[in-house]
Amino acid sequence: MAAGPTTAEKSGASKSRGPAERSSGPGTRNRRFRVPAPRLLLVAFGVLALVVGGVWALYGSTWFRVERVKTSGTRVLTAREVEAAAAVPLGAPLVTVDTEAIEARLKGAFPRIESIDVVRSWPHGIGLKVTERQPVLLIEKGGKFTEVDSTGMRFATVDTAPRGVPRLVLDSAASPSLRRFGADRLLREAVRVRGELPAEIARDTRVVRVTSYDSVTLELTEGRTVFWGSSEHGPAKARVLTALMKAAPKAGHFDVSAPTAPASSGS
Repeated sequence: MAAGPTTAEKSGASKSRGPAERSSGPGTRNRRFRVPAPRLLLVAFGVLALVVGGVWALYGSTWFRVERVKTSGTRVLTAREVEAAAAVPLGAPLVTVDTEAIEARLKGAFPRIESIDVVRSWPHGIGLKVTERQPVLLIEKGGKFTEVDSTGMRFATVDTAPRGVPRLVLDSAASPSLRRFGADRLLREAVRVRGELPAEIARDTRVVRVTSYDSVTLELTEGRTVFWGSSEHGPAKARVLTALMKAAPKAGHFDVSAPTAPASSGS
């Protein structure tokens, strides 16, 4: 009859098995990290409730609906006419307001508007931030004045000339430049010249007269004139004209068409 294991052998076998081997068994690790099903359901229902509640708050409740419209940045236009053309849907959920459509309506209604920023002002407002075009030249015709901005765009016709904006006179009907470049090109050249003028000289400019592409003359206060020539080398001409006027303050005519050889005359 075979003898069973001795006490020493049992003790050695027991020592050879590590703590992990003695304590682990099939499925022990999986059971340790398993989340009870009721808790998973509770989390899922909580997330769903938040989503449904958020959607209802934005679309179905009265918490986030359009109640007011505020306009800023207008100078010639009025807030009332801007808001009328914007046609913001009062009472609609704020999140559903089509800001791009409002922007398109305003630009279509008012060419004077250079840019419009339509913003949601939570929880109940829509903001209309308007930037209007600024006239740099005026074209007079039939007792009215067409305003021209710094890009050469004719954007509005008004009955009264804005203060401080020079008139543009195109005396190019018989000039070859009109046939070659066209009236719009000559207009842009005049705008470019106007944009290069130093601030002090720009304030004194009353008329920008264009006879041809390379013949632009400025008519200033006190009967002074400046022959500018073409729009080329504008910054250099501006610097030379400023220095020339300081050197000859009583002169009546200045020529900076060739900035390397300026001239002044008259008194």
